Amino acid sequence: MCGIVGVVGVREATPLLFEALRRLEYRGYDSAGIATLVNGHIERRRAEGKLDNLGRVLELRGLPGVTGIGHTRWATHGAPTEGNAHPHGTERVSIVHNGIIENHAELRAELELQGQVFTTDTDTETVAQLVDLNLKQGMAPREAAHACLKRLHGAYALAMIFAGHRELMIGARHGAPLAVGFGDNEMFLGSDSLALSPLTRRIAYLADGDWAVVSRDGAEFFDMDGNAVVRQIRLSALAADAIGKDGYRHYMDKELHEHPLVIGQTLQRMIDPATRRVVLPELPFDLATIPRITVTACGSAFYAGLIGRYWLEAEARIPVDADVASELRYREPPLSKGGLGLMISQSGETADTLAALRSLRAGGQHVMSILNVPESTMARESDIVLDTIAGPEICVASTKAFTAQLSVLACLAIAIGRARGVIGEAREMELVQALLDLPSRAVELFGLGDDIRAAAAIIAEARDVLYLGRGSHFPVALEGALKLKEISYIHAEAYAAGEMKHGPIALIDKSVPVVASAPSGPLFEKTASNLQEAQARGGRLLVFTDPAGAARMGKIAERLVVLPEVHGFTAPILHSIAVQMLAYEVALLKGTDVDQPRNLAKSVTVE
Repeated sequence: MCGIVGVVGVREATPLLFEALRRLEYRGYDSAGIATLVNGHIERRRAEGKLDNLGRVLELRGLPGVTGIGHTRWATHGAPTEGNAHPHGTERVSIVHNGIIENHAELRAELELQGQVFTTDTDTETVAQLVDLNLKQGMAPREAAHACLKRLHGAYALAMIFAGHRELMIGARHGAPLAVGFGDNEMFLGSDSLALSPLTRRIAYLADGDWAVVSRDGAEFFDMDGNAVVRQIRLSALAADAIGKDGYRHYMDKELHEHPLVIGQTLQRMIDPATRRVVLPELPFDLATIPRITVTACGSAFYAGLIGRYWLEAEARIPVDADVASELRYREPPLSKGGLGLMISQSGETADTLAALRSLRAGGQHVMSILNVPESTMARESDIVLDTIAGPEICVASTKAFTAQLSVLACLAIAIGRARGVIGEAREMELVQALLDLPSRAVELFGLGDDIRAAAAIIAEARDVLYLGRGSHFPVALEGALKLKEISYIHAEAYAAGEMKHGPIALIDKSVPVVASAPSGPLFEKTASNLQEAQARGGRLLVFTDPAGAARMGKIAERLVVLPEVHGFTAPILHSIAVQMLAYEVALLKGTDVDQPRNLAKSVTVE
């Protein structure tokens, strides 16, 4: 999770920017940089690695100026080199960026035809070059920025400064957080309130689709159509030693809204932007020769592994076992020689998963881990680690880490299928494109709040809830039921939809809501039939589906939540976000402690 900071004012900008970047180190990064206006011209200092390296560069080559932007980058497009470090730009404009520009390849090709010269491998430079072209064509900075923003697809936060405009900075947000800080005769931009906390307590948060024109005297806010909008200035708690909620009611709410950015950044780490093919780190074993995979994890991470099992078996055609880590050792399964143990953990310190790793290692398995903390114990004991670019997850109930894990598992299934010769180039391109479409579709979910809250009102009155799903949506049902139990304390159970009539149907009456994840596709008719059986027995059906599914479900469901249409391969990721959002809204109605539910810990480091 990269970090953005900007300042326009009267004090030297570089010391303020550098210390703000220090406060953003918690997000993780592998390069950093600062750009300021010096006598009206843009100058930059950048460095690979940690901020100390940038500090040494600044000691050797100072960077004056009272207007500037800074960035900590976690490499996605392009290697973590000084050349790919932010800020990017031209002699006219400099830009820092968090997120993913989904249509950067098309824009780059167009811009190169018009004579723009690119010098990096990043998607961010496309934004700088498009703004630069607009400026060369005679647009003023705010006009050039707005024209550029209207052409961008993806999830992003941006900050820009312009040569010759000492008292101007422009910020924009779509699916990635950005805040404006109000000081005395100076103004700030930041990825979150933590970056700005020692500088000001007066914060305004951009809504999705907002862009802001910031000067030393204040800020003007606009929507994507260019209409002026009003954003409330809040008085933040001055807590420079804590990660802030950035205007959200809870950390969980904030982390739910980070799904698009997290998915995009994780995919960028695993997909080559030029070829649009999945690229894994160099492996110490051959994927083509692995006879079997054993997936193990705990809690939500295990449900991610179950969805991954469907993908690995269907697309890569490789046998997969899946066990909760707390049971794997005691089952003592026979292990195939040269098999792969696939571990999944947010923290990399989960005691049961770590013990399972050591058990698989002792059984002669290669070990691959999907982790959000690359310095963890599990990372050190693995043959290879696939990073999830989720940033810190503060809420005990896992949200964004779950979809990051799913993004990695989807890419891994494609890579193994290609290595085994069962996925051709056309199929890979189809699946990769489906993944790259996800961040934008995830942003659209936040427009469904009224429908999700209406469903939540029904569930909040219940003592018991059933969740149903078929195929790769059965683990989605498991994740939905777990989230509801964790944060609302309502009893919930999940079943494969076809199993309902083998027992659970006895529980169904008008007091037991039934929540279903049921996108259109090959399994839709069977799921619809199961739901009709529940409805015939008085069940109150709350169905997550897509427009095609809604046309069938509308007659039997009490509440429909119609999600954006996506490829069947990626639908479990989108539906997972939706069931998490439902649990959050129910918890709000129940008045529970959303971020720190009773009896639970973020990282379970004991057996």
